[in-house]
Amino acid sequence: MSRLGEFLAPLGKTPLLVSDDVVWGILGQRATDSLRTAQLPVTRERFGGIPTAAEVTRLVGVIERTGADVIVALGGGSTMDAVKAAGFLAGIRWVTVPSVASTDAPTSALSVIYTADGAFEEYRFFPKNPDLVLMDTQLVADAPAAFLAAGVGDALATWLEARATRQAHANTMAGGLPTLAGTALAELSWGVIWDNALPALDAVRDHQVTPAVEKLVEANTLLSGLGFESGGLAAAHAIHNGLTAAHQTHGLAHGQKVNIGSVTQLVLEGAPTQEIRDFIEFTTRVGLPNTLTEVGLSVDDEDDLRRVAEAATVPGETIHNMPFDITPDELVSALKSIERFSRTVRSEAHLPAPVQYVAHQVDTH
Repeated sequence: MSRLGEFLAPLGKTPLLVSDDVVWGILGQRATDSLRTAQLPVTRERFGGIPTAAEVTRLVGVIERTGADVIVALGGGSTMDAVKAAGFLAGIRWVTVPSVASTDAPTSALSVIYTADGAFEEYRFFPKNPDLVLMDTQLVADAPAAFLAAGVGDALATWLEARATRQAHANTMAGGLPTLAGTALAELSWGVIWDNALPALDAVRDHQVTPAVEKLVEANTLLSGLGFESGGLAAAHAIHNGLTAAHQTHGLAHGQKVNIGSVTQLVLEGAPTQEIRDFIEFTTRVGLPNTLTEVGLSVDDEDDLRRVAEAATVPGETIHNMPFDITPDELVSALKSIERFSRTVRSEAHLPAPVQYVAHQVDTH
């Protein structure tokens, strides 16, 4: 963070820093000191909380009013999505400075736009990636470990979805067919996570930066970001988008809902039982949900699960990158099936039983 001004100086002379109040309270002084050292003006705009179309438009207005030539997102995925979209519309450069390693949003050339109540609305694609992604791993280690765990949930889906996209010969998020390189990065992300997530999370609980933390941050952010963009998304993220249509899931992190999508995708694929068992055990140890209970739903919520399934299977959704067709009925059945199976696997492995999630705040990405 002390080098932010140094890296911004070649990109623009009038930066606009965007962050919510919590992140600014943590990073504001360091960002201010760094920019002043680089002889850059310090202008900060408060982020509204959800990357809605209206919030993006508002930020474009702030860019025009302040004459900013580079916009900087300080914070999580929501802030970055809004900043990338606003920077693109305003025709200026944009920079991401993640305060946590909770999503693979920092490196990508797309934003996820939500409605004001936290439901998925659309993807917006841009012709370029951020001009700078600056990560301070001590900052990641100082944040609650739950944020890093959520990043694991988002990143684990990268390989599952990339291999499905490759098998289906479907298009990637960047456009065109998957490259060997993009798919290999997705698989590398998967291996790094399985090797490093548990020791890294323990280190972060003590606010320590270790080699495992460095590797996990790279897997969650760079490898997963390149992997999903150039490898492709499939059912897991479509199911995440569907889950945002259920108010019971609001307040959960993006990666938590994605993990439900990953388990469900494995079921839909008819993956080997041991592979699904291993995934459930590992993600339970990481602290990620793998039952409906843990995202505020139940197998009896027929109408809500139907709404989730229909939203996840609309035309254009990434679930259609799977190598076979999936109907809403099939998706509802798969979602229901993970509850009992995950509970059984966790019980046999002597892992904690699921705890009911109760929504308490607006959905964040």
